[in-house]
Amino acid sequence: MELRHLRYFCVVAEELNMTRAAEKLFIAQPPLTRQIKQLEEEIGAPLFIREARGLSLTPAGKFFLEQARQILDKVNTTVSDTRRIASHGKVIFGIGFVPSVFYGQLPILVRRLRQNKNLEIVLHELKTGDQVEALKTGLIDIGFGRLRIDDPEVDQELLFNEPIIAALPASHPLAQKRPSLKELSEIPMICYPAGRAPNFVDISLGLFHRRGLRINVAQQVNDVQTALGLVASEMGFCLVPEQVRRVHREDIAFVHLDDDNITSPVLCCRRREPPNAVMRLSNVILEELVENRRTGRYPPATERDGGSPRRPPEGAEDSVP
Repeated sequence: MELRHLRYFCVVAEELNMTRAAEKLFIAQPPLTRQIKQLEEEIGAPLFIREARGLSLTPAGKFFLEQARQILDKVNTTVSDTRRIASHGKVIFGIGFVPSVFYGQLPILVRRLRQNKNLEIVLHELKTGDQVEALKTGLIDIGFGRLRIDDPEVDQELLFNEPIIAALPASHPLAQKRPSLKELSEIPMICYPAGRAPNFVDISLGLFHRRGLRINVAQQVNDVQTALGLVASEMGFCLVPEQVRRVHREDIAFVHLDDDNITSPVLCCRRREPPNAVMRLSNVILEELVENRRTGRYPPATERDGGSPRRPPEGAEDSVP
């Protein structure tokens, strides 16, 4: 089995039409049909159901498609990173994140890591579930999300539980108080992110459903910035993690709820393997930033005012290749 077999299979699986797949691959249809047949014979299982109206994937084919995509993603990432390392002589460190986490101390972590001239930091905006796959394929080395994922190849660490607050139009009467979920349920709600579950939508709606409250979802959007734009347009409210209030907008009021126990976890994902020098440095910085938050030093004054933050233990930064 060669990589071209995997590439051919993925295109056919996406098109579910041999003619269109052949055109997309710039090869003739008969050779493509033979390649797919050879792949099925080598695997020892049919990957497609062939019917007059077209192709469909067998259960084995669906499983193989998922695995083939991971393999190709890993190969593409490896080739890309190898070229980058060869051209710059740097170590690549990939960080995955959900957008709401990037309003907190994650930018500080990135700035601190970038102080090492031998490191190139690559950021990837990914949902928590996608971060797990990105860790396994090597696209990222560490991820920050909000949903718990059970995977034997990935460790998930709870950094802290963050209060959930409401973003309301500044002119709305509820913007002048700490509203209850019952009060919020009486006005339209903007949800994010749109897309496959589980996501922050499930966390938000679950808060109301568990209390027997019905909510009117006005619209689902892909990211928090769009949600805030709709709030500013007075289309409704949205629930956001507390650190999102660092976005200063005159037309939006960020208010705490009357229940302080409504929180969202901030989780860190890593591959289940011994940490290398870069990961050890990242862990030292991350531990300091989390401690700053827990003790109320958030953000550290030195970071806010442009000064130098407290350095990691002696030798931690120098140990990075």
